Amino acid sequence: MIDYEAFFADVVAWIKKANQAAMQYGMESYEFWQSVADSAGEISNRYRNHPLVVKQMMMLVEWLTDATNAKQNKQAR
Repeated sequence: MIDYEAFFADVVAWIKKANQAAMQYGMESYEFWQSVADSAGEISNRYRNHPLVVKQMMMLVEWLTDATNAKQNKQAR
């Protein structure tokens, strides 16, 4: 059993941290993606890789991937 309120508060904090890393490093940088991977893994581990947590973090990483790809496609035009 997980504390859903704590988990979703961690998700909000994670999104803010990802936004800060994007501004600091740029979404196309190694440092940004390293931060994303490390922090997503930390949250998953904190909640003992509960299936909901893993799926939520995977969805957020996919969301960032889609945003990065859309930005690259827009710049290529």
